[in-house]
Amino acid sequence: MMTRADKQQEITTITDKLSKVKAAFLIDYKGMNVEEVTSLRKKLAPVQSEMKVVRNTLAKLALKNYPDMDTALSGQFTGTNAIVFAYAEAPATAKLLREFGETVEELVIKTAVMDGRALDANSIKALADLPSIEVLQAQLLGVLQAPMSKLVRTLNEVPSGLARALNARKELLEKQA
Repeated sequence: MMTRADKQQEITTITDKLSKVKAAFLIDYKGMNVEEVTSLRKKLAPVQSEMKVVRNTLAKLALKNYPDMDTALSGQFTGTNAIVFAYAEAPATAKLLREFGETVEELVIKTAVMDGRALDANSIKALADLPSIEVLQAQLLGVLQAPMSKLVRTLNEVPSGLARALNARKELLEKQA
């Protein structure tokens, strides 16, 4: 049995974690065995995320400090719940949870919150389908480089064309001679 001090510590821990997140996912892990939960926790670490099994009443109390998150999540706290805290990229965490949920059918992503807005199942799927930040940066770099590349090729074409014309003239003169 948890003491009042233990409960207050748990609320403080959840509150601290919520203050640092980019997104939070509420998942139902009922039916998952210890190995599957441990595997999920290990897979979340590289994407700078973590999973915390929470008591519904304590999580609701911790959410009172964040009204936007509270309205998005509090209605979903029924059954066995865990919160996945995404500290870095929310799309990477969403993708990992979706892929893990495909292999472990007991994992259910109930809802999520990002930037104070609730995400439904379609929004979470769209978030999971986003490319990583590195891929987006590479695509942006390609878009920015394209005009410069075309300009360089165009500027290079002028002397190349002149060189080809001079070479053709030289060959013509050699044939006539």
